[in-house]
Amino acid sequence: MDAPTLQFALRIAVILGPPIEVGETPRGLHRIVPIVGGTVEGPLFQGVVLPGGADWQYIASNGLTDVDARYTLETASGVRIGVSSKGVRFGPADALARLARGEAVPADQYYFRTAIRLEAPAGEFEGLGRSIFVAKAERLPSEVRIDVYQVL
Repeated sequence: MDAPTLQFALRIAVILGPPIEVGETPRGLHRIVPIVGGTVEGPLFQGVVLPGGADWQYIASNGLTDVDARYTLETASGVRIGVSSKGVRFGPADALARLARGEAVPADQYYFRTAIRLEAPAGEFEGLGRSIFVAKAERLPSEVRIDVYQVL
């Protein structure tokens, strides 16, 4: 069999609210980062990120961040699409420290990848739920920029 290929699907710019620190757990520092809005552009559709989602994170002592984000997109035609995104962020200690201080760090200085599932109601976009998507993300001071690819 041939290896799967990737096809660019979307760029999502997720605007973040201030993190809510839950505290230290056996898995690391648990925090919740509210998702308060954003935009979606790409060949699949155009739209916005609705407020009300969040990224539930665990940050291990070695700097590895487990991300588990759930939020909702709304297409320009008004269809709402659920997003479930799980992944990891890791890099050199200095890059992670700069990210923690809210500084912009070029995406090539750390690893930030997620696996994404989309869920749409019956109709024009329901087929999205039959695909796997992967993404490369970049953490900016007040948003996360996510380039999403459909696995073919």
